Amino acid sequence: MKYKADAMLVPLSWLKDYVPLPADPGALVERLTIAGLESSGVKLFGVPAAGTLRVKPEDAGLVWERDKLVVAQVLEITKHPNADSLKLVKLNYGAGEPKTVITGAENIAPGQSGMKIVLGLRGSRYFFTGKDGKKTVMTLEPKALRGIDNDAMCMSDFELGIAEESEGIIILDDADAEPGTPVQDVLGEVVVELDILPNMARCLSMHGIAREVAALTGVAATIPTPVVPVSHEKVEGKVHVEIADPKLCGRYTATVVRNVTVKDAPRWMRSRLHAAGMRPINNAVDITNYVMLEHGQPLHAFDYDVLVARAGGKAPTITVRSAKAGETLKTLDGQDRELSPDNLVIADAAGVIALAGVMGGAETEVSAATKTLLLESASFDFVSVRKTARQFNLFSEASTRFSRGVHPALAGTAAVRAAQLFHDHAGGEVLAGVVDSYPAPVPRQVIDLNAGDIERLLGFSIPPAEVARVLTALQFQVEPNGEDAWVVTTPETRLDIQAGVADLVEELARVYGYDNLPERLLPLELPEPKGNRALELEDRVRDLLADQGLNEAITYSLSSADAEAKLQPAAPQPAAEGQAGSGFVALLNPLSPERAVMRRVLLPGLLQVAQKNLEAADSVALYELGFVYLPKPGERLPAEPRKLAVVLCGRRTGAAWDDPQGVSPAKYDFYDLKGVVEGLTGDLHIPGVSFAPTRDVPWLHPMRAAELRVNGAAVGTFGELHPKVAEAFLLGERAVQVAELDLEAVLAAVPARYGYKPFSTFPPAKRDVAVVVADATPAEAVLTEIRTAGGDLLTDASLFDVYRGAGLPEGSKSLAFALTYRAPDRTLGEKEIAKAHEKVEARLKETLKAQIRGKDLA
Repeated sequence: MKYKADAMLVPLSWLKDYVPLPADPGALVERLTIAGLESSGVKLFGVPAAGTLRVKPEDAGLVWERDKLVVAQVLEITKHPNADSLKLVKLNYGAGEPKTVITGAENIAPGQSGMKIVLGLRGSRYFFTGKDGKKTVMTLEPKALRGIDNDAMCMSDFELGIAEESEGIIILDDADAEPGTPVQDVLGEVVVELDILPNMARCLSMHGIAREVAALTGVAATIPTPVVPVSHEKVEGKVHVEIADPKLCGRYTATVVRNVTVKDAPRWMRSRLHAAGMRPINNAVDITNYVMLEHGQPLHAFDYDVLVARAGGKAPTITVRSAKAGETLKTLDGQDRELSPDNLVIADAAGVIALAGVMGGAETEVSAATKTLLLESASFDFVSVRKTARQFNLFSEASTRFSRGVHPALAGTAAVRAAQLFHDHAGGEVLAGVVDSYPAPVPRQVIDLNAGDIERLLGFSIPPAEVARVLTALQFQVEPNGEDAWVVTTPETRLDIQAGVADLVEELARVYGYDNLPERLLPLELPEPKGNRALELEDRVRDLLADQGLNEAITYSLSSADAEAKLQPAAPQPAAEGQAGSGFVALLNPLSPERAVMRRVLLPGLLQVAQKNLEAADSVALYELGFVYLPKPGERLPAEPRKLAVVLCGRRTGAAWDDPQGVSPAKYDFYDLKGVVEGLTGDLHIPGVSFAPTRDVPWLHPMRAAELRVNGAAVGTFGELHPKVAEAFLLGERAVQVAELDLEAVLAAVPARYGYKPFSTFPPAKRDVAVVVADATPAEAVLTEIRTAGGDLLTDASLFDVYRGAGLPEGSKSLAFALTYRAPDRTLGEKEIAKAHEKVEARLKETLKAQIRGKDLA
């Protein structure tokens, strides 16, 4: 089971402190999943899978045998007579006579006694790393060590499978179970990984999940109110707090704790943190992390004496503000960060000391020498924290919570809880009072709810008693307001209740159970279905392109300015950090720089797909049909026209056993793409289609690009991708054929009806004509004149050869066309055919000054 930033690892033994749990953990996991807290995995430490719990084999771990792995108390530690690095440990393990065990653990020493450890008896299984570095499972068997028999072991976290490394044997807390107690009852753990959706950020805390469990199971959650003894000395005057912009920092509290001793946190706290996916460091760091996981409120501890020194011996002033251009900060990871005004920081008179909600500074870090702490508990703007975390790639448990939104009301309670733990487990003396700057308290919403609202939105009713129970369990304040009506006040832990009644009804449905929603038919008959021409034509386009052998791709609507800049043959200039680029619909809070704007064209995404496919294939034929987003000046919403993009690259036909040896297979070229476009417009029966060369499209080769026109108006462009653009998209020297068409304009030209002409039953007459024209004359112009002159008898005309070279005047070319003559009611005679053909030749000579090969030119 791998930890993810948007997940919460929930040790059930910890959760049990706040709410009674069902006997079957599998039933609890299923109920949470149905209610929107989906479990993506369960990991076991030392215990078997109970009830209906389903666990992946790799997450099951070792089961600690109850009669072979037990708690033992050290009676005496002496040196091994034959080895300086080994020790003899005499243990009381609750089974009559004490047992002496040999160990080389470095975290115990001769002369010590009284501590409790984990004893593995003969036959117990444990993890071992062999000489090859592989982790294997061993069975404990008697073995003499330097002349003394040994049939037991003092176990470490690694050997039990609790951690991947350890610095010695497990030393339990004094309050843990008596000697002989199975270790499974002391350290055994079931850890459930829950995927937390953005609208359930309150569940990134043990308290939040406890309230959910209480509501789902019908029991009461017990969330204790922290109380801490304080000294007679007050915090007033010891530190000052200023908030420059209440929109960026809704609340900031500062608590001072003196005379702390920085050391290891107690074993129970370290165990819980480890099970919850966090690495224990020392009590100063572990306490703030523990409270963050417990309450959902991140905290940070500064070395208060360092702050005083930076203030010249005076009481420090903590200021929450935007960074100034050019300011720098060395963060706790040792990296020097160059800051910008987009970064919210914590500062004192001497400069920046932390990135708000993301990471503290190295200079004010708590160390082993720290004696006085300044404890920060605050609420920061989620957009600011997310941008800063993304800018510096500093994603953490704290930034995850702040970027989802933390209610300012949590800051005060969490500060008291942390102070309580510092008092109890670091010997801290907590100064009376808290410096609390709360310039803009968040008001609690008051919502009128009645049974009619519930039935209207859900389609069924929920018993009134259940409505009150569910909302109360979720910490809402519920007051009756007449028959089957309530006045509901939102709790201080919730920022997600924004749609009033609808949000409350959603909570009721979620907890009541989506699986309990009644099934019933609609009381009314379904209306007669009506066609949707726009969607029908869109599906028709998909069918026609699939018929031509193209595969559909669906790419992200979110893109980046840099991706579109690659469509320019000149070297694109990357957008500055945080700048989406002009002319785009930009996201206010993008998840990543690659998804910061809405796309304006389809080609970048489709070219990226083509490049990935060409890594494993020798040909791609792709199309995408989707929306693009174009800003409309002065308007709130953009234009969203539909576009069609096509990409062809590689072999024209699939590889076959009879491919000629040593001959390069034919590749897609401009005319393949033109054929796709012609086939599409022809099958849609669009009238007035024509093509014209163009040099105005920056991503197309200037000599291999064309415009698609309908009734003279341009509706798209196609051609060979510019070599520099192909290189920018990592397509190398391949000839890539691309098209992007305005689908709205194309579909608008599709006629509602079109007629059919009866086919002739009389035989056709075939004639060829080779025309010499100026090299600049397009074949389309020649075809137009041929069709005009041929009249009703000319049923088909197609180009089959282009020649330039010897025998032709300089600056000219020869175009050969196959013409088909046919009458609907008779067989054409030779004279009639010749007359029609001569009329075509005459018009070509007159209008295009053409020469007919074989007549005017040899």
